[in-house]
Amino acid sequence: MPKKPRHKAASGPRLRVLLGASIAIGPGRAELLEAIGRSGSISAAAREMGMSYRRAWLLVEAVNAAFVTPLVCTATGGSGGGGAQLTDFGIDVLQRYRRMEQLAAQAVATEFGPFRKLLKPLPKDG
Repeated sequence: MPKKPRHKAASGPRLRVLLGASIAIGPGRAELLEAIGRSGSISAAAREMGMSYRRAWLLVEAVNAAFVTPLVCTATGGSGGGGAQLTDFGIDVLQRYRRMEQLAAQAVATEFGPFRKLLKPLPKDG
């Protein structure tokens, strides 16, 4: 079965919050957190996004390591199964990040329209 593309093709500004040279949170990590919140599972979130479980797990580890408190908590599998969920702190971080994205988009909206015209057009699919 072919993998779904992780992200919709988008042109526009994308907000990434850096911790040194590493990304603490950005669009892909936020999308993964939302998928974990919906599914209650890192593996289900990875499938939804078309990425490997290992890649999703590494991203969860990285995002947890970037903040003072983990954003995702996990339960070990077994007869009752495992799972993952966003912590209250993780929900707060995700909401704040999404609001910062909105504010950043509003802040550059006036300049981005003319700037977009300087970019090459995206290739057409199919």
